[in-house]
Amino acid sequence: MKRSAAAAPAPPVATRELTAVSADGSRLHVEVHGPEGAPAVVLAHGWTCSTHFWAAQIRDLSTDHRVIAYDQRGHGRTPAVAKTGHSTGALADDLEAVLAIALEPGEKAVLAGHSMGGMTLMAAADRPGFAEHAAAALLCSTGSSRLVAESLVVPMRPGRVRTRITRSILGSRAPLGPVTPISKRILRYGTMGPGAAPDRIAECARIVHACPRPTRVAWARVLAELDLAAGVREMRLPTAVIAGTADRLTPIVHARALAAELPECVGLVELAGMGHMTPVEAPEAVTAEIRKLVDAHLKPDARPERDRAEQDHAKQDQAKQEENA
Repeated sequence: MKRSAAAAPAPPVATRELTAVSADGSRLHVEVHGPEGAPAVVLAHGWTCSTHFWAAQIRDLSTDHRVIAYDQRGHGRTPAVAKTGHSTGALADDLEAVLAIALEPGEKAVLAGHSMGGMTLMAAADRPGFAEHAAAALLCSTGSSRLVAESLVVPMRPGRVRTRITRSILGSRAPLGPVTPISKRILRYGTMGPGAAPDRIAECARIVHACPRPTRVAWARVLAELDLAAGVREMRLPTAVIAGTADRLTPIVHARALAAELPECVGLVELAGMGHMTPVEAPEAVTAEIRKLVDAHLKPDARPERDRAEQDHAKQDQAKQEENA
């Protein structure tokens, strides 16, 4: 039986709230859920979303994990920034700041990023803070480049015309206004699978419509020019990829490309009929992938596997140095 939109559970209440300060002084809202001392999971949401987007994962994981979720700059409870504060470098700075304040020095966590959150992980992959704290990663419904050119939001053949129209739609300055039946239909078409439940469409609509227009427009421009191919190559840690086969915003070709290009891809999960909002559309599947990464790379009996991975990475670095000598 489907739940009505009104019956959708409220987002979990945080155990603690923190404020991370990024490299440029921007302040970020951070929430910590679950028991202290439990394996840590860090969640980075996507464009136009907020920590509420991860509500299902937080409710499930926080029973036996310490779950850290934060609002990207300009989203949710994190204040907006100046125009110059919108860049992939800023996203990487923000993630480093969150990891530094929420984790102990040297403490490892599984990092999961949806859409722009996954791009945040790619952007930060060569940062010291990422190397210090990331044990494994999940890239969820995301891509590293050619986001506008590959988008299927506009039902036309690929080419300059489709790219131009898609860019204008995604970067539109038109206000979203209140959530209405029409706006929910538009949102479902662009970002969710054809069989998405009405309550989950309504949940996504409430989150997306709450994003301030200047934030939505500013990040749309950044994503339109995105090129994080180098960041993908720097993600030298166990990384899983999950995406919906009906995703129009970041079509499945992106997930397949990431799985092929990642130095240590540990699995590609394709969710049949699911769209772009997979943590809300298929929460159990996304949560299960996070749990698998924790079991394999964070729990005490996973230490030998992590040691082997670190040794392999050290050998790769040595080989590169010898090639360049």
